[in-house]
Amino acid sequence: MGTDKAQGEAGWFTGEKWMVATGLLGFALALMCGVWALIGGAEMPPDGNLWKAFSFNAALGIFMLSTAAISPLSGMGRKGRAFFRWSYIVLALYSYFLETVQNIRGVNPRFAENGSTFDIIAAGVFGLVALLLAGYYLLFAIQFFKRTTYEANPELVLGIRYAMVSIMVAFAGGISISMNGGRFIGAEGNLIWLHGMGFHAIQALPFIAWLAVGSALPAAFRRTLIHVSGIAFFLGLLAMGWQTLLGRPLLEWSALPLAAAACFILVTAAGARSLFAERQRRSDGKGISA
Repeated sequence: MGTDKAQGEAGWFTGEKWMVATGLLGFALALMCGVWALIGGAEMPPDGNLWKAFSFNAALGIFMLSTAAISPLSGMGRKGRAFFRWSYIVLALYSYFLETVQNIRGVNPRFAENGSTFDIIAAGVFGLVALLLAGYYLLFAIQFFKRTTYEANPELVLGIRYAMVSIMVAFAGGISISMNGGRFIGAEGNLIWLHGMGFHAIQALPFIAWLAVGSALPAAFRRTLIHVSGIAFFLGLLAMGWQTLLGRPLLEWSALPLAAAACFILVTAAGARSLFAERQRRSDGKGISA
């Protein structure tokens, strides 16, 4: 356990200052859009909305930071990491630019039906960028399923593996939005919730694994917590997706939303158990030192 913990802590963000900077840029752009929306209003006629730019930039920013955190644990070589890093930075910068500028101009950055030729081309490129983001991330995710990567940090990589599976569901939700021509399905289904929630796996599941590694829990129980949180998160996404494909809202008292809620409560419980155990280990360590 001690070796895994040391390797994991030493690895976070190592060599990824530019990806971190790109993530922070997303927060800066989100802050700008949010302040502008509060002062001058969010609606930018005919089709722009600064709150959409705010949420997109913040979400992509935290995704870039989370990816930077786990990238050193991927087992990729220097050249492979550099290729992935700079490809993702370029794609993220284009996404920031288009989402922010087009919403300010009053143009829907994805579906510029009434826009100029430039707007239509830019939206088409945005669709290609979304596919490239998913494709590159799939290649990145595969690295965590290699034996050598797993053996270097078994429990951390186990949590990351579960996160990668859920992230692929999130990307599938985003691609579905593009193919569907919008986020809405049926009477009240909304793909954006599945798309957004799936990406939060990259924060939640590796964090739970990290807490478990830092605890004094038995190895078998630590792995059980990681498995439970990963499987529950994935099943929660499936329940959300099924409900959405039925054209039903997620906020209703029916089997699928309740099942999804139960799954995410289970993820939270696993995280709380890991946090409690980690804090207890620290407390016991201080007591022994005293």
